[in-house]
Amino acid sequence: MTQAHVFAGIDSAYLNKSVTDYASWIASTVETPLTLLHNIELANSSIPSDFSGSIGLGTKEALLDELIELESRRNRLLIEQGNELLSLATDNAKSNGVDDIVCLQRHGSLTETLIELEDQIRILVLGARGEDHGENSHLLGRQIESIIRALHKPILVVNKPFSLPKRLLLAYDGSEAANKALDWLSSSPLYKDMTCHLVHVCTNPDKGKEVLAHAETVLLDAGILVKSTVITGNVLTELLKYQQQERIDLMVMGSFGHSRLREMVWGSLTLQMLTSSRIPLLLLR
Repeated sequence: MTQAHVFAGIDSAYLNKSVTDYASWIASTVETPLTLLHNIELANSSIPSDFSGSIGLGTKEALLDELIELESRRNRLLIEQGNELLSLATDNAKSNGVDDIVCLQRHGSLTETLIELEDQIRILVLGARGEDHGENSHLLGRQIESIIRALHKPILVVNKPFSLPKRLLLAYDGSEAANKALDWLSSSPLYKDMTCHLVHVCTNPDKGKEVLAHAETVLLDAGILVKSTVITGNVLTELLKYQQQERIDLMVMGSFGHSRLREMVWGSLTLQMLTSSRIPLLLLR
């Protein structure tokens, strides 16, 4: 069976170095090859096959030939740009101590590319903001939601320069997605030297303690230092406040745990957290 790789999504966004640094840290720690993926999106507009008005046949053919040449030149430039980005990311990964590196360039929708490659992915690292967003933008990359909904592999969404995580927060509510995150944490060597802040936000503190009891046992049995906390209040507000108070470096949570109808009415906690959090977020479905 082919070994699954850590995948890093590389584009022209300013978060490229952060993505490569976090992916390098994971690949080195879990001793897994690193694949640097650059995806070239298809052009939004296609070359027209017809022109309105009374353009002569010769003029029409000349215009079509010119448009085809421009599109071909654009594609060549995009490929060259992608190769340069992959070269820079490779140098960065090597400087981080990663030797087993694969560079991959694909064309088309990034979501479709990742679905096609899903069996080869152990964990995917992406920047929270894409090449269309500036450094100070709070907007998410336009494909983040579709990628998270499409894949069933862990996805680390990076939004800041790399710093070695020492304190992680597992937002746990006993759901299927939360238990998947729990299993991932307890079985991976990535988190053995971290303190895991196990947090449940609810309306009933006594019931909340019962919810956390199982998760705490699983983490302790895995040799992970645990600090369990039950908080009452709004889930998003309290988790963000806890991140700041405890100086959390990395947050782990299940993603899109509710129905699309409920998300339409109340909003998605996953997207709200991705937009509001100032630390990297590891999501599992």
